[in-house]
Amino acid sequence: KAVTIAKSKNFRDRHGKVLLEGPRLIKDALEAGAVLQTLFFSTVGHLKELPEAGLKRANLVKVKFEDIKSWSELVTPQGLLGIFSKPDHAKMSYPAAQLTSSLPLLLICDNIRDPGNLGTILRSAAGAGCEKVLLTKGCVDPWEPKVLRAGMGAHFRLPVVANLDWESVPSNLPAGIQVCVADNKEPDAPAEAAAVPRRAASAGSAPDKPRAAPEREDEEGAETERIPELAAQYYYENWTRTPVAVVIGGETHGLSPAAFRLAAGTGGKRLVIPVVPGVDSLNSAIAAGILLFEGKRQLLRRHKQEDERQKFPVVG
Repeated sequence: KAVTIAKSKNFRDRHGKVLLEGPRLIKDALEAGAVLQTLFFSTVGHLKELPEAGLKRANLVKVKFEDIKSWSELVTPQGLLGIFSKPDHAKMSYPAAQLTSSLPLLLICDNIRDPGNLGTILRSAAGAGCEKVLLTKGCVDPWEPKVLRAGMGAHFRLPVVANLDWESVPSNLPAGIQVCVADNKEPDAPAEAAAVPRRAASAGSAPDKPRAAPEREDEEGAETERIPELAAQYYYENWTRTPVAVVIGGETHGLSPAAFRLAAGTGGKRLVIPVVPGVDSLNSAIAAGILLFEGKRQLLRRHKQEDERQKFPVVG
């Protein structure tokens, strides 16, 4: 059963369960209020590393380490496997230090399909003090074991809202937000709107990354819709009108047309990370880290300036 939960998204969704492995991840989950159903442990000493209150209603099952090793996805198993009820971000109690460091900065992940990349992105979002992370339906399941390992507990440090269609994204964003998209097209490149098949965009599938012009003609009878043009600037220039969200697209499929439409509707921009000519693009997790921590720098600078104006108002 543990192996099935780990490997099958359908099983996780149908039964509302997730599998967490290792003392650190299980401890983070328990402290955030996640409900532990069954804990497999190889030695009693492992239990002392966990919050006692979180273990009271769980089934504690002592098994041989060889059994955990056969179930584990880790190269070096740590002797602890926990089956949890699938956490609800709205019911989690996130760490006080995380909440006090939270900024009006959100992240939207679009077509991030590599588990290691998504986990690393979530870890960066937690480190930067993001208020929330939204995952569209094109993204890998955040409760997949590889995502959990790469996230290093980020799932239990900030709200992660998964499996959203683009129509429901705005309702998960604060009022007055500006949405910007990460892009690798230089700001001074010729501005041309891209055309994509309407069927691909509206069906929520992942069309190829928008280009200046289609590589081939659309299928006969397929309607096309124009992607709105967005002003572009380098990421280190000021773009943090609060609150602000950043959309990161996957390396293979890129940004959905809906991401550009959402950005255009909020007065957002294309944020460009310049790279050496000939380098196609950055890894999506690296790009997310650069943009989020630059956003954090800009927001903290703005807050400092506002505090100084309040302390020393200009008399005119």
